[in-house]
Amino acid sequence: MVGLALVTAPSLPPPFAVPLPARMADTGGGSQLITAVAPAPGSATGRVTWWERHAGHWFEAGSAEARFGSNGLAEGAGRRQGTSTTPTGLYDLPYGFGIRRAPAGTRIRYRPVTPDSWWCQDNASSAYNRWAEPLPGDCRPGEAEHLVTYEAQYAHALVIGFNYDRPVRNRGAGIFLHVHGKGATAGCVSVPERAMRAILRWADPRRRPHIAVGTETGPLSVTRY
Repeated sequence: MVGLALVTAPSLPPPFAVPLPARMADTGGGSQLITAVAPAPGSATGRVTWWERHAGHWFEAGSAEARFGSNGLAEGAGRRQGTSTTPTGLYDLPYGFGIRRAPAGTRIRYRPVTPDSWWCQDNASSAYNRWAEPLPGDCRPGEAEHLVTYEAQYAHALVIGFNYDRPVRNRGAGIFLHVHGKGATAGCVSVPERAMRAILRWADPRRRPHIAVGTETGPLSVTRY
């Protein structure tokens, strides 16, 4: 009697063996992506990873520990200003800026911070959620960030396009990817300075980089975006 060979179906890779961008609903259509992921909605820490797409596949280009808002993360579409939450969602990266000069090799537009540079967060101002230089008369100084005073955080930064193209009042203003301060942020995403400089050198506007912010699982999972 001739024995029959046992044929087994090839095993599929576990879900987390698939690169995170390949499991996402949308990556912005470009070939560069930053993911900022917290373990849970109330987490103020997590991880930022930057990815590149080559020949149809995503590859990790770098990674660093990250900090989020002191009250964790909130759905971007319903977030409220002043809640110290980081908005989840998929966003473009309009430009970079910094008190220090752009790292050598930076290709994304980079705006130098001067003593007259402000970010207006005044809901009544025509400059709401915009860089203002100098501060316009309808934006109260107490409702704006004087960028040059944040020496550590804004040494280098990227604007996150949350509520940026068509700002909705009271949703939030001044959400950036920036260098760590002393602790959790007021709603931004922060990383160590070395990582921030690496991201600026890596980002290529021709490859349409985006950032996706979310949790590992659940209703705010980064894979939803």
